[in-house]
Amino acid sequence: MSAKPRGSYGIDAPYVPILSAVGAVALVVAAILSSGTSQILYLIGALLLFAQAVIYLRTTLIGKFACWRRVLTELQLDGDESLLDVGCGRGMVLMIAAPLLPTGRLVGVDIWSSHDQSGNSVAAAESNAAANSVADRVRFETADMTDMPFEDESFDVVTASVSIHNIKDPAMRARAIAEIYRVTRPGGRIRIVDLAHADEYRENLASLGAVEPAVAGLGLDGMWGNPFYASKLVSASKPEAAS
Repeated sequence: MSAKPRGSYGIDAPYVPILSAVGAVALVVAAILSSGTSQILYLIGALLLFAQAVIYLRTTLIGKFACWRRVLTELQLDGDESLLDVGCGRGMVLMIAAPLLPTGRLVGVDIWSSHDQSGNSVAAAESNAAANSVADRVRFETADMTDMPFEDESFDVVTASVSIHNIKDPAMRARAIAEIYRVTRPGGRIRIVDLAHADEYRENLASLGAVEPAVAGLGLDGMWGNPFYASKLVSASKPEAAS
């Protein structure tokens, strides 16, 4: 299977690479109008901003798909599990998971903000499901991750891809983590990839009773422009039900 499923998945926070590119052009102009040491410094700055834009675009167009391919493959799923993706956007995680869950159930929830992902809409997500021939097995719902419309212990696997950090209030982020934990079945797995607050998520999960919550880096595939904005993987499990 290729790392990227069929369909269109937009660009995450598209204004970020645009601003980097604009900044690079402005510094090149400044260099042209300068001389000596200032010219060199402007050109170095332009090169760094251009490199940042390229790395960002690589991650949003290629790297994040490779990250999730690895994360989901390492779960060694049986194929009949139920999976919920929180803040699913255009459905990337669900489309990568679908071939691994041929008899499973896949659900995505989002508030469909185009600020966080270009062209984000339920129609775009459904179009990607159709492009991957899994429309009959994937369901999308409009819901806030801090108050999800699911019964307790509904899913074997719960994922979130670069979505929870968009909540600015730490208390509400903790509430989103609590909701993720609530809907995870005993023995179920939680996998969160995000570019901020990974240690906070781990602590939240630990306080809820999660088994061995851990944080790991994802390398260049998870780097959003520079090493200071690099995604990390938060992994945890819910304890098995008492016998």
